[in-house]
Amino acid sequence: MCGITGWLYPQGAEPEPEALARMAQTIRHRGPDDEGFFRDAAAGVALAHRRLSIIDLSSASHQPMVDAASGVVLAYNGELYNFQALRRELQALGHAFHSSGDTEVLLRCYLQWGIGCLPRLAGMFALALWDPRCATLHLARDAMGMKPLYIAPVQGGVAFASEIKAFLHLPGFVGRLDSYGLQQFLEFGYIFDGVGTSLQGVQKVLPGQRLALRAGKVAERVSWFTPPAPDAADARGEADRLAELSATLGQVVAEHLIADVPVGLLLSGGLDSSVVAALAARGGPLTTICMGFGDSDVDERAHARQVAQHIGSHHVDVLISAQQVKEEVQSGAWVFDDLFADWGTISTRLLYRQCRQMGIKAVLVGEGADELFGGYDVFRQPARLGLWRLFRLYQRYAGRRHGRLFGPFRAAMGEYLAAGGGDAFHAVRLFESRRQLPNQYVMKVDKASMAESVEARAPYLDRRIAELAYRTPAAWLQRGGENKYLLRALARQQGLLPPAISGRAKFGAPLAASWMDDDPAFRSFARSLMLAPGSQTEQAGLAPAMRAYFDEGRAGYPFPAAISIFSNLAWRLLLLELWAPHYLKGATP
Repeated sequence: MCGITGWLYPQGAEPEPEALARMAQTIRHRGPDDEGFFRDAAAGVALAHRRLSIIDLSSASHQPMVDAASGVVLAYNGELYNFQALRRELQALGHAFHSSGDTEVLLRCYLQWGIGCLPRLAGMFALALWDPRCATLHLARDAMGMKPLYIAPVQGGVAFASEIKAFLHLPGFVGRLDSYGLQQFLEFGYIFDGVGTSLQGVQKVLPGQRLALRAGKVAERVSWFTPPAPDAADARGEADRLAELSATLGQVVAEHLIADVPVGLLLSGGLDSSVVAALAARGGPLTTICMGFGDSDVDERAHARQVAQHIGSHHVDVLISAQQVKEEVQSGAWVFDDLFADWGTISTRLLYRQCRQMGIKAVLVGEGADELFGGYDVFRQPARLGLWRLFRLYQRYAGRRHGRLFGPFRAAMGEYLAAGGGDAFHAVRLFESRRQLPNQYVMKVDKASMAESVEARAPYLDRRIAELAYRTPAAWLQRGGENKYLLRALARQQGLLPPAISGRAKFGAPLAASWMDDDPAFRSFARSLMLAPGSQTEQAGLAPAMRAYFDEGRAGYPFPAAISIFSNLAWRLLLLELWAPHYLKGATP
């Protein structure tokens, strides 16, 4: 787990090397253990790497890694969980290895199979690979988007980075707010549509996508991963499906435990993380960590302790208060990177900080099961619905008021309905896993963990598990009134979890937006920023609405729902005000 940055410029146009060092330093938190640089001035290419050492702690896995024979250079962020199997395959083909890590395996996969090697990789990654033989800089991102990767066309060239903040040190870069990105952020709390971001010109490399850069331009943008549609011809019964899920998930979890540093597991006591914990415990002693909120009714520690006792793990509770979270709000706006409103990034960051202080550098997490295995209420609907009914379902279940963004929503759902042959369950699954998951929940995991130099591993987002889930028809995921039926059946069949856990319903978390109404000091702090002359709130034309919200309070909004709407809007505007001074800047020197 690391951070990467660099550029490709036409000959003679690239920035000075000092800019590369500043860009790398800005993402130091992603890799505090080592740094490395590669630059070929004649070719106009530069790569920088910040290393968080997890596998092969020696200098043999130093990056950027160069193949002396071909001149190919790799800077890579992530983990290949099937690297041992790939190593054996490559050795049989005549490749010799000088390290024990996965970086050299990835490099030699490219040397053997070219950029077509990507479907062979089971892992999470964002990579930059310079091939001087074809003067091409390849950029690629893992199938499920676990690792972020951004590009920024600047002054005739293209820069890339694991985090947007690295571009702030790129000469010629100007941070300007993107109006469409802002619209999405204010309405959804994150940016879900397309390759755009909060800043004009800055783009995402999408999950399962690769780019080819040549002569300072994006020459190719290709999807290398396409989720399979449900296999209607698969007539297997429950026993065979459970056997496949058990074998695949068991192997994936075991591979996710491979590391040369201590590995823990974040355990909420919910179904998803508990199944992973039970499978992980089969491999030997396991440390589980649960986050609790001491001043909230929302507290899952008792359920997590029940699971820990059942599987025999060494269990640690981490208690976090609302006051601690509030104290981290201002620094959190810097950590968010792209505009992002999930307050859980802050509390989760505090949890990862505790993990790091305990000496744990890598943790397993349960993200992805809801989106892939049908865990949300929106999945509990007939298998075939039209676009309008899908839209209304999202209004009802997700509480989203799409407004002017109905167009992009409709386009996405239309695309996904077509991909699934009109199957609304699969369309919702694609929307949740291809749009919401990488841009919201996975972003939260990545930004929160890497801010504290901890690697988060998500077994459910392994491509092999994702493909298994995509192929599974809705009837096996919504069954007998249960969501995520196969996961629950697996837990029951093999005695993985206590019955109270395997049948437990999804549990929510407290909302930071309530602080706008319940905490006078926090409310005053937020008001002063939003209603200051020249604020982003004022520029967006929302100052009158926020003035009425702050000054009239509940009396100004007779409908209870209005309080929630305006509290959430105020929270997002507060984060915008805290984010803007960092990212909305003029050109760097």
